[in-house]
Amino acid sequence: MNRVLAMILAGGASERLSILSAERAKPAVPFGGKYRIIDFTLSNCASSGICNVAVLTQFNPRSLAQHIGVGRPWDLDRATGGVVLLQPFLSRSTRDWYRGTADAVYQNLYYVEDQKVDEVLILSGDHIYTMRYDHMIYTHRNRQADVTVAVTEVPLSEVSRFGIITLDHNERLINFQEKPKSSKSNLASMGIYVFDKNVLINSLEEYAQGKDGHDFGQDILPGIIGKHKVYGYRFRGYWRDVGTIESYWQANMDLIADLPDLNLYDTLAAVRTSHHDRPPVKLGPNAQIIKSLVSNGAIVNGRVERSIIFPDVFIEDNAVVRDSIVFDDATVSKDAIVDKSIVDKQVWINQDSHIGYGDDFTPNKEETDNLNTGITVVGKGARIPAGIKIGHNCKIGCWVDSADFPSQNVPSGESVDSKRPRRHPL
Repeated sequence: MNRVLAMILAGGASERLSILSAERAKPAVPFGGKYRIIDFTLSNCASSGICNVAVLTQFNPRSLAQHIGVGRPWDLDRATGGVVLLQPFLSRSTRDWYRGTADAVYQNLYYVEDQKVDEVLILSGDHIYTMRYDHMIYTHRNRQADVTVAVTEVPLSEVSRFGIITLDHNERLINFQEKPKSSKSNLASMGIYVFDKNVLINSLEEYAQGKDGHDFGQDILPGIIGKHKVYGYRFRGYWRDVGTIESYWQANMDLIADLPDLNLYDTLAAVRTSHHDRPPVKLGPNAQIIKSLVSNGAIVNGRVERSIIFPDVFIEDNAVVRDSIVFDDATVSKDAIVDKSIVDKQVWINQDSHIGYGDDFTPNKEETDNLNTGITVVGKGARIPAGIKIGHNCKIGCWVDSADFPSQNVPSGESVDSKRPRRHPL
C-alpha cells in the first residue's frame, strides 16, 4: 500500500449532533468509552498497511489536532509518509474555507500532485466501522477501475439519509441518487472512494471550471458515471453513520450487546487511540454495574446500567446512571439520576438532581429535528444544580451553571444556555 495516499475528510461541524459538536469537530467527538470517532478511520488505515495519510480539518480543529498528534498510536510517526494535517488558509490566490468534500480535496490538489502514488483513497472521518481498505484497493486494481465506491446495505426506510447507488450485474455503478425520498436500491454510499490519481485530478479540475457543486457524492460522482469505469465494492460488516444524536447514542449502545456486531476485541482489526495513563477502575462496596462499558480511571460507588462510562468519571454513592453515555472527568453526585442522556466532559451533576426525568417526550423547541427521541444532552463543563429535574429532549449548553437555570424544573423539550461568553474551544 506504499503507492496509496489516504485523505480523511475531518472538517465537518455537524449541527445534527447538537451541543456535542459545539466546541469540537464531529470526528473528534468521543465514542465507545475511550475512543474518538476518527480513531476508526485511522485504525482502518493502520490495519490496511496505509501509512501516507492526510487529514483535512476545518471546524474547531484544536482537539482533533491534539488527539492525532504525530500519529504514533496508528504507526504514522514516520520520516517518510506518516500523517499530515491540512487546514484551509487564505492567500493571494483564490483559496478560501472548504465549501464541501470535493472542494476540500480540490484546494489541496497541490499536495496530491506531489505524492508519488497511483491511487487516492478518499475517506470520511465520522463513521463507525472496521474495514480493510487494502482489500478494496486490490479489487479496484484487479478490475482496472478508474473509481471504486464502497457501498453497504441499509434499510429501505432509511434511504433518504444516504446517497443511494445502483449497480449492474458486473458491479459497475450505473446510477446515483443523493438522499432520495424512496428508491428500489438500498445500497448506500459509505463515503469511501478509491480514485486513480490522474482521474481524481482531472475530475476536480473539471469541477473547478464549472463551479456547480462542492461535494463528491452530490456533484463529482454523478458527473463521472459513464465517463469513467466506476465500480461498487460491497461491504458487509458493521457500519454506522453517527450523524445524529439518535444514531450516535444507538451506536454506543450497540457495543454493550452480548455479541456486538462491532467487535472491539478483534486483535486483527484493533481500534487504536491516543492513550493516557489511568489507574484501574475502582468499585466501591455498594457499586453495581450491569451490562455496561467502564473505562480506566473511573470510580463507581453507585449503580450503572446499560451505559458507557469514559475515563475519570466519578459516580458517587446511590447515584444511578441508566441508558446513558458519560464523557471524561464528569461527576455524578450522591443520589443523582442520569437516564437516557449524553453527558459531555467535565460536567458536574450535583446531589439529588435528575436528568431525563418524567414521561413527557416533547421534542426540543430549538432543535426539533435533532432532539426528538427522548435523549437529553448536557454540554461540556456544565454545572447542574442540586435537586433539579431536567426532562427528556433537553439541551443543556456548555459551561452553564446554577445562575443560568430559571427554576428547579426544566421541562422536556427546553434548552438552557450560558449567559456568559463561551470559552475558547478545546
